[in-house]
Amino acid sequence: MSALSHRPSDPIVGQPVPHESARLHVTGQALYTDDIAARTPEVLTAWPVQSPHPHARVRTVDTAAALAIPGVVRVLTGADVPGINDCGGRGDEPLFPSEAMFHGHAVAWVLAEDQHTARAAAGAVAVDYEVLPSLVSVRDAIAAGSFQGTPKTVSRGDAQAALATAHRVFTGVTEFSGQEHFYLETQAALATVDEGGQLFVQSSTQHPSETQEILAHVLNRPHHEVTVQSLRMGGGFGGKEMQSHGFAAIAALGTLLTGRPVRVRLNRTLDMTMTGKRHGFHTTWEAGFAEDGMLLALKAQLTSDGGWCLDLSEAVLARALCHVDNAYFIPNVDVQGRVARTNKTSQTAFRGFGGPQGMLLIEDILGRSAPLLGLAPEQLRRKNFYREGQSTPYGMPVRHAKRIATVWDQVLERSDFATRRNEIDAFNTSHTDQKRGLSITPVKFGISFNFVAFNQAGALVHVYKDGSVLINHGGTEMGQGLHTKMLQVAATALGVPLDSVRLAPTRTDKVPNTSATAASSGSDLNGGAVKNACEQIVERLSVVAGGMLGASAHDVRISHGTVTALGVKNKSFPFSEVVSVAYLQRVQLWAAGFYRTEGLHWNAETMQGEPFKYFACGAAVAEVEVDGFTGTYTQRRVDIVHDAGDSLSPIVDIGQIEGGYVQGAGWLTLEDLRWDEGTGPTRGRLLTQSASTYKLPSFSEMPEIFNVHLLEHAQEEGAVYGSKAVGEPPFMLAFSVREALRAAVAAFGPKGHSVTLASPATPEAVFWAVQESHEAATAARISAIVEP
Repeated sequence: MSALSHRPSDPIVGQPVPHESARLHVTGQALYTDDIAARTPEVLTAWPVQSPHPHARVRTVDTAAALAIPGVVRVLTGADVPGINDCGGRGDEPLFPSEAMFHGHAVAWVLAEDQHTARAAAGAVAVDYEVLPSLVSVRDAIAAGSFQGTPKTVSRGDAQAALATAHRVFTGVTEFSGQEHFYLETQAALATVDEGGQLFVQSSTQHPSETQEILAHVLNRPHHEVTVQSLRMGGGFGGKEMQSHGFAAIAALGTLLTGRPVRVRLNRTLDMTMTGKRHGFHTTWEAGFAEDGMLLALKAQLTSDGGWCLDLSEAVLARALCHVDNAYFIPNVDVQGRVARTNKTSQTAFRGFGGPQGMLLIEDILGRSAPLLGLAPEQLRRKNFYREGQSTPYGMPVRHAKRIATVWDQVLERSDFATRRNEIDAFNTSHTDQKRGLSITPVKFGISFNFVAFNQAGALVHVYKDGSVLINHGGTEMGQGLHTKMLQVAATALGVPLDSVRLAPTRTDKVPNTSATAASSGSDLNGGAVKNACEQIVERLSVVAGGMLGASAHDVRISHGTVTALGVKNKSFPFSEVVSVAYLQRVQLWAAGFYRTEGLHWNAETMQGEPFKYFACGAAVAEVEVDGFTGTYTQRRVDIVHDAGDSLSPIVDIGQIEGGYVQGAGWLTLEDLRWDEGTGPTRGRLLTQSASTYKLPSFSEMPEIFNVHLLEHAQEEGAVYGSKAVGEPPFMLAFSVREALRAAVAAFGPKGHSVTLASPATPEAVFWAVQESHEAATAARISAIVEP
C-alpha cells in the first residue's frame, strides 16, 4: 500500500464528525461575502444596466441622467477598463460588451451609495441599441449552423459496420434541459484597495486563483498586486467556477476608480437572468444490439447549448463524450460532439460537468430499448456491465470493474428488489388509475480534471509554539465539507486531536496558483497537499522527539497529541512539549505541501488516454407511484449503495450522496428552464427567473423512505487515506427515479411498450406519456380483435 493511502491505527479520518461550520450555519453566525460588505464603512453598491434584447449592437450609452441622481457616484463602462476588457478564459467574454448577446446582458454598471439608488440609476442610463437577429433554442442553432469551439469525437471500432450487422437497431432523439444552480448565496464580491494600491477582493468563488488572474489582466496589474479570498460560499455547484470572475472584476474596477469599497451582490432575479446554467443537450443516436441484448454499437451526435460564449463548454462536452458509456462496455462507438452558439446566458460548469448529460443518453437508450428487446431493464443493464480487462472507448482500462457489479448486487439485496418487483406487479394489476414503477441504475464516474495540469494542489501548515495548528489549502468551501475533511486529514497526519487544528480562509497570498474546487477533486488534491505538508513537519519533529525519548526518529509515533517511541516504555511527551523543544532547537515548524495526481495522460485532439485517476461507482433503486389522471407522482422509496472508498468523513459523504441524488432528481423531474422563443419584444427572456416559476425539489418531493449506504472494504489505492471523491458521482444516481417513472408509465400500456419520456419528466410530461401508453394499449386491443 502506498504511503498516501495508508492509515494509522487510530485515525481522525473516517470518524463521523459534524461539518466544521455547522454550528455557525444553523445559528446564523457564519459570514458570507456580502455579510462582510455590510460591515464595511462607506461601501458602494454596483447594479447592472441590462440589455432588453437577446442580441443587439450597443450604439451609445448615455449616463448623464443616472449621474444626476443624488447618491450616484459613477457609471462604469468599457472606457474605464485599463487592461483587457474580457472576464473569461477564452478571450470571447467582454466585461463591457459592444454587442449584447443575451436578454439581461450587462452593458454598464452603476455605483451608488445604496442598492435602491443604484437600481434606480441603472434604469436611467439611456442605451441606444440596434436589434440584431437572435437564436434562442438549440434546435434553431443547429438549423442555422451556429456553432462555436472545436467539435470532438470519441470512437472505437467500426460503429457503422456493427450497426449494419446488428440483430436489432434502434434510433431516436434524446433532448434534455439545462438546470439552474440556485445556490442559496447569489454571486457576490467585495473589493477594497489599501494605501499602497494593493487590491483585496473577497469573492464567492470556487476558483480564487483564476479570479486573481482575470482581475490582473482586466486591471493591467501583476498578480502579486491582487489578493483574492474565498471565506465560504453558500453553495456553488460549478456556477462559481468561472462566472464569479466578472462580478469580482466589476467590484475591483469600481474600488480602484473611486477609492472606496465596492460590493456586487446579485438578487435572485439578476442571478438567474445573468449567469449560466447546466448545458442542455440535443442528441440523435443509433444503437445496435445482439440477439441476446448485448450492446454492439453506438453512433450519436451530441449538441450542447453553449449559450453566447464558450466559457467551459468545450471541457463539459469532452467529459460528456467520455461518459456516454456510463457502466457499459460498447465495443463499437462513434460519438461526436459540438457546441451550439445561442443568444442565451453562457452555460457553464454544473455538478457532474457534462458527465450526467453523457450518461443520460445511454440510460435513455437502454430504458427505451429494453421492452423492444423483450428484456427487463435491469437485465439489459446488468448484462452489459464492464468486466475486468475491458477499456473505455477513449482507451482507459476500467480498473476494479467488479465494483460496479458489487454495488449493484448490494443495493438489490438491501432494497429487497425481487420481492418488491412482485408486489408492484400485483399492485399494477389491481389498480387502473395508479401505477408504480421500480428501477435500478448504475453510476461509473471518472475522477480528475480533463485538463491534466489542473490536477495539482498546494497547502500551508503552521504549527505554533503551543502545539496548535493552522492550515491553509487551495480548496474552497461551498458547504460540501471540504474544510472538515482537511481538518481531519491534518489531525491524522500530525497525530493531534481534531480540536487543536484550525483552518484559515482560502487566499491567493497563502497558497498560489491553485485549481478550481471542482471535478470532485477537492479532497484528493488538497488532502494530498495537506498530508504532504504535515508529514514534512512530523519528519522534523521525529528527530527532536527521538532525542528526547532516546530512540531512533524512525521509531517515533505521534497519536492523539502524545509522542511515544517503539521499544521505549513508560515514557512519552505531549505534542506541545516536543514542539516547544523543536522551536528552541531552531527546527522549522511550518511547511508548504504539494500534491500532483500521478498516472494521468490525455490527448485532447484524439480524445484518447487516461484522463481519470479512478472511477467512482454507485447504484440506486427507486420506486415511484404515478397518478394516471394528473401525471403527478411520489417517490415512495430510494435505496443507494455508493463507493466512497475508505471515507474520510462518513457523515459528510452521506450528506453529499443524499444532496446529490435530490439535486439530480430535480434536474430530471422538476426543474424546467424556459426561455421566451416567440417573436415579440420579450424574445429571449428567461421565463423561469424566480423560485415561483422555477420548481426546485422540496420536502414534498423527497423519498418517503431514503436509505444510503457506503460500500464497505473499498479502499482506493493511490488516493489520500484510501478515500474516493464523492461530490459529483451521486448526482447521477437520480437516473433511477427517471427510469422508475418510465416503468410506471409503461404499466399503463401494453406489454412491450417502449416509453419515450421527456426530460425533465415533469408531471405534465408524465401525463402526456401516460396518454401515449393508453393509446398504445387501445391500439393493441384493437389489433388483437382484428387479427385472428
